[in-house]
Amino acid sequence: MEYITSENIMLIGSLLLICGVMFGKLSYRLGLPLLLVFLLVGMGFGVDGLGVSFHDMHTAQFTGMVALCIILFSGGMDTRVKAIRPVIGPGVVLATAGVLVTALLTGLFVWWLSGMAWTNIHFALLPSILLAATMSSTDSASVFGILGAQKVGLRQNLRPLLELESGSNDPMAYMLTIILIEAVTLGSGLSAGAVAGQLALQFAVGGVAGYAMGRAIPWLIGRYRRINRDGAEEDSGQASSMLGILTLGGAFLTFAIANGLGGNGYLAVYLCGIVTGNSRAPMLRGISRFMSGMSWLGQIVVFLMLGLLVNPHEMIAVAPVSILISLFMMLVGRPASVWLCMLPFRRFTAKARLFVSWVGLRGAVPIIFATYPVVAEVEGASQIFNIVFFVTLVSLLLQGTTVVAASRRLGLTEQPEADESDFGVELDEALPTRLDARRVTDAMLASGNTLRDMRMPAGSLVMMVKRGKEYIVPNGNIELRRGDTLLIIKEN
Repeated sequence: MEYITSENIMLIGSLLLICGVMFGKLSYRLGLPLLLVFLLVGMGFGVDGLGVSFHDMHTAQFTGMVALCIILFSGGMDTRVKAIRPVIGPGVVLATAGVLVTALLTGLFVWWLSGMAWTNIHFALLPSILLAATMSSTDSASVFGILGAQKVGLRQNLRPLLELESGSNDPMAYMLTIILIEAVTLGSGLSAGAVAGQLALQFAVGGVAGYAMGRAIPWLIGRYRRINRDGAEEDSGQASSMLGILTLGGAFLTFAIANGLGGNGYLAVYLCGIVTGNSRAPMLRGISRFMSGMSWLGQIVVFLMLGLLVNPHEMIAVAPVSILISLFMMLVGRPASVWLCMLPFRRFTAKARLFVSWVGLRGAVPIIFATYPVVAEVEGASQIFNIVFFVTLVSLLLQGTTVVAASRRLGLTEQPEADESDFGVELDEALPTRLDARRVTDAMLASGNTLRDMRMPAGSLVMMVKRGKEYIVPNGNIELRRGDTLLIIKEN
């Protein structure tokens, strides 16, 4: 029975969102990636669950493209250049060469499996590599959703490294997927020179378009703010909302321009987000919150939609080979690419490399990329989609539930940096002040354990103290303890 109609899509969509959010709350206790819960909710409402029928791959692909633009731009805005500068080298190598090595190794393994008499897959070499290419990138939302929810910090600059890699490796996986689809459908084969040329063109055009639009968006924000400078003052809430919409439009325009010029739109969007987020444009904090909310909505919608799209009974047939591919990627493909790519960067310990190898979670992006062979009518595309979906489920279940345990077992965890957002206090961005958070250390208590004894910089004032789950409004005589977090207001 066809349930997805214009008359009831609001009903089904709202139920999916509400159920996903409510069940997602339980994921924190179970240590499950939040987005896995939305995927399972979508499957529960699907054909093999409550019976909602949805099989439109074109709609799924377009929705995924829009959501991925928002996700990458928001991730770029939240990336601080100062934080990633020490790890730009290994991050870029992992996001490019690492993706290529993972795709090649996994593709060869799939091709080897296809030659086995007991398997039910029979892919030639190029379709095998295409299957691997669709799932060669990692998912940043799942990793940092888990680490952020459980307040886990990482040593050796691993957090910015994983942030940079997982945020920037989707464009490489996308380029490989598109190149391989063209080679398979046209039957033209591949040459190293042609592939290198296409990659260079897409990187160059995407990079230039992303940087140019990253400079243009802050300029547009500034022009918007100056329009009413000599007139009536605009409501700050309205201004923040309008600037968020303006920025969202700029992100979509970046993707369209880059794609239209033959470049990689996803790379352009991510780079545009980095340049925009690290600019001095007004009201960036409010814009970033708006984009973060849109990013979560995009991820949730995509996971719910992909859950509806799959038919679990069809995955049973590919379960054995999917499990083998999953184990190969987790234990061989990903580790081999990480250790090979990080050979020149000796400052990372063996434990750090082992952790990076394990944190290769698959997420929504591989499933979105798996819709491209289906839309292009590649032979065996339905098997590719089901295998990619199954591999993603296994990755989220096995790797997603053990990220925190692995970091602790390897001795790589540390107390996360103090975050002013923990206090729930916000300032109008038009004010000449800003909020900062600082954790009390033994060195700070050396001259005394009260606020009166602390030497605060001129123009700074402690507004609140957080001690465990308790919030304290301070005075000069309050006794501070090691581990307390101070909310400080400072002059710009």
